[in-house]
Amino acid sequence: MIRIISLGSKQRLLLYRSNIKKEFMDEMITPWSATVQPKLQQTLPLTDIEINSYRFQVKNTGDSIWLLVQWPSSGSIAFRLAYGMNSPFKEINWSQNENHLQIFASNSLGSFKIDLILPESGKNLFRYTTRFTAHFPFLINFYPRDIVPLTQKGSLQNTAGKIHLKQEGGRSGQLYFSMTRPKVGSVFYFQNLSAISGYCDCCETSLMDSVGGDWPEIDYQFPLNPKKPISENHEFVLSDAYIVLTENIPADNLEISLSYLEFLGEVYKYLPKPETSYTDWPSVAEKALDDLNQNKGCWIQIEGTPFLNAYVSDYKTPAEIMVQLAVLLPLKEYLEWKKKEHPVVQDLRKGIEDFYDKNIRSIVRWHPSIKKNLDESEEQKEEMVMDSWYLHHPLLNLSRLALKGDKNAEKLFLKSIDYAIKVAKHFNYKWPVFYKMTTLEVIKKETIPGEGGEKDVPGSYAHIMLMAYKLTREKRFLNEAIRSAKKLKGLGFEIFYQANNTAFSAAAMVELYKETGNKDFLEISYACLAGIFKNVRIWESDYGHAKFFENFFAVYPLNDAPYTAAYEEMEVYAALYNYLKLTDGLNIPATIKLLVSEFIKYTPSRLIYYYPIQLPEQILTEKTKTGEIKKDLWIPLEDLQDGWEPNGQVGQEVYGAGLPFGIVSRQYHRIKNSDIVFFLDYPLKAMRQGKNKITFKILGHGDFTALLKFIKGNEKIDQILVEQKQNSTYEKVSALRGQKWNFHLKADSKIRITWSLKKSD
Repeated sequence: MIRIISLGSKQRLLLYRSNIKKEFMDEMITPWSATVQPKLQQTLPLTDIEINSYRFQVKNTGDSIWLLVQWPSSGSIAFRLAYGMNSPFKEINWSQNENHLQIFASNSLGSFKIDLILPESGKNLFRYTTRFTAHFPFLINFYPRDIVPLTQKGSLQNTAGKIHLKQEGGRSGQLYFSMTRPKVGSVFYFQNLSAISGYCDCCETSLMDSVGGDWPEIDYQFPLNPKKPISENHEFVLSDAYIVLTENIPADNLEISLSYLEFLGEVYKYLPKPETSYTDWPSVAEKALDDLNQNKGCWIQIEGTPFLNAYVSDYKTPAEIMVQLAVLLPLKEYLEWKKKEHPVVQDLRKGIEDFYDKNIRSIVRWHPSIKKNLDESEEQKEEMVMDSWYLHHPLLNLSRLALKGDKNAEKLFLKSIDYAIKVAKHFNYKWPVFYKMTTLEVIKKETIPGEGGEKDVPGSYAHIMLMAYKLTREKRFLNEAIRSAKKLKGLGFEIFYQANNTAFSAAAMVELYKETGNKDFLEISYACLAGIFKNVRIWESDYGHAKFFENFFAVYPLNDAPYTAAYEEMEVYAALYNYLKLTDGLNIPATIKLLVSEFIKYTPSRLIYYYPIQLPEQILTEKTKTGEIKKDLWIPLEDLQDGWEPNGQVGQEVYGAGLPFGIVSRQYHRIKNSDIVFFLDYPLKAMRQGKNKITFKILGHGDFTALLKFIKGNEKIDQILVEQKQNSTYEKVSALRGQKWNFHLKADSKIRITWSLKKSD
C-alpha cells in the first residue's frame, strides 16, 4: 500500500544554520559529511511517501538532492541522488506517476535528470538513475560517496555499522552493510557499472574500487577525471543504483552469505543485461587441438618424452603435473563426445608417472629430472615446496580420469592418497600457503598476516577423499572428507581462496550432504557460492581496451586478483555446471539456480575473447611475464585486464588449452545415430532418446529462458516440433523470427523434440 503524505502549503523551509557540533570531531569523517547532517535536518522534503512501512523523502540541500529513507522502527539512511559539484541547484521540477518519480534539476555546470523507481507493494527494492549533461567541458577532482547513515534525529556521530562486503577491484559494484546503532536493519546496494562506462570511455577513467568506503562514509564514489574533461552537451549516466532494504541484521557468516545470494539474485532480475553472442566452439576446439598438437612452443622434451609447457615458449620453467592433467582431462571429455581418438592423449599420458616421488610416496609438482631449473624467483619455485591447493588439484584430475577407466591414473592416485592424508592430519585440516613436502615445514603460513592460510583447501581435500571413496568404497576416505569439510563451517565468504577450487568444493559439499544427510554440508556449499559470486563482475566494462571483448559475469581467480583468468574461469564454469545437475531435485534457494545458470549462459559468450586472435593488436601487451604471445595461435591468454591495462601480461597459457574442449562436451549435444547436434546455453539433464524423438530437462530458474540452437544436421530434417511442458501438457514453441533453427525455452522445464527426416532421392 502506498500513502502520499501531503505537505502543508503554509510550511516553509528552515534556514540552514552552520552549527557543526564538537562531537563530530571524534568521528572519522570529512567536512562534507559533517555538513550534510544539519542540512538534512533543516530542509523540508519535496515529496513524502510511505511504502511498506518505509518512508521516502526527497530533499534538496542546495548542492545535493537526497532520498531520505526512514526505517519502520528507527533510524534512517540518506542516499544522494545528485551532487551539484560545488554549484547549488537553481531550479528543480518533479513529477510522479505511481511509483515512478522524475526529477529535473540544473545548476551552472549542467542539467540533471533523475528517475526514481520506488518499491512495489510488498517489495523493498528501489532504483534511481541519474543522468547529467554538462554545459561546458570540465574536470572533476572531488566527488563524495553517496550514502550517509543517520539516526531519526540525524546525528551521524551516534551511528555504527558493519560492512559485510564491498567491491574489490573490477568486481560487481556492490555493498552490503548493516546499521547496528541504532539497530535499524541492512542495505544491499548494487551500482550498475555498465551504465557508467560511457563516461569512463570519454574521460579515460576507471570504475575499479568505485563502491566501498569506510563507515560512516560509504558506497559509490563517482570516478574522477583528473586528465580528460567531460564532454559538453552529451548525456552521461552518473549513477544507476539498485537498493534492497531489510529490517534484518544477519547474525552470523552463514546468514550473511545466504542473504547476500538472495539480494543479488533479486537485483539481477531487474538489471539490464547484454545479449550473448554465439561462437562455433566445435570449430574452435578443432583449431585448438591442431595448434596444441603441432606448435613447438607448447611442448618441451624431457628424456625423449613430450610435456606441455605452462606458457607458450616458456622453456625455463620445469614441466608441471597440473599443466599436463589440466589439458588431458577436458581433452578426454571432448574426444569421448566426438567419439574419436587423438595422439596428444597418449603423449600426455606417457609422462604422468614421472611426477611420482618414491621417497615421499606421492606425486610432486615439478618434473624431478629438471628440478635444477627452478630459479627460486617465487616461493613455490623451490625444490619440494608445495602450494597447498596444488597437491589436491592434480589428484582430483587423476581421480576423474580413473573414474573414466584410466587404470594408470587410478594407480597413481591411490599410491599418492595416503601422503595427502598424512599432510591433512599434520596440519589438522587447516593448510598453510606453502610447506616443504619432505619435512612438512611451513614456508608461508598465511595469505595475509592474521587471515589464515588457503581456507578452501579443506573443501578440495574433502573432494579428493570423496573421489577415493567412489573408487574404493573404503569408509576411511568418507570419514576423512567429513572431518575436513567440518573445518569450513562458519567461514562464510572467507572460504574463498581460489575460484576454481572453491567452486569444486561447493559441488563436493553437495555430494557429502547426499552421502550423510547432514544439512551443514549443503549450507557450506551456499557459502562457497557466495564467495564465488562476490568475486564476479556482473557488469559490462565497455571502455578503453575492454570495449573489444565481452566481460559480463566474468569471475576473478583470487580475492585480490586484478584480472580475470581463462583457466580458472573454465574450471568454475565446469564446477557450477555440475553443481546444478547435482542439486536438481533438492530444495535449494531459487536465487542460486538463477545466478549459477546465468553464469553458465554467459561463459561461452565471453571466453572466446581470451584468444589473442580475437583481439586487436593494440590492446595486447608488448612484453609478457612468461613466454611469449603468438597472436594466431589458438591458445588462450591467461589474463584479461581492466579497460586501460594491456591484456596478456602474464602470458599465453598452454594449461588453458582445454577451454574449448570443456565447453563443447557440456553445451553441445549429439543425437545418437544421426548427424544432428544442438547447442543449449543452459545446463540440461536426463536426456533420453527414442526414434526421432528426444526429451530432457533444462535446469536453472523458471523466470529466465535458454537458447536452443540446432547447429549441425539441419539439412537432413524435413519437419521439427519443439515442445515445452506447461501444467502437465506439452505446448509447441515457435522458432525465433527469421531463425528457423533457434528457440527460446523456459528454464527449469521439460522439453520434447520430435522430427522427421527428408526422404533420400
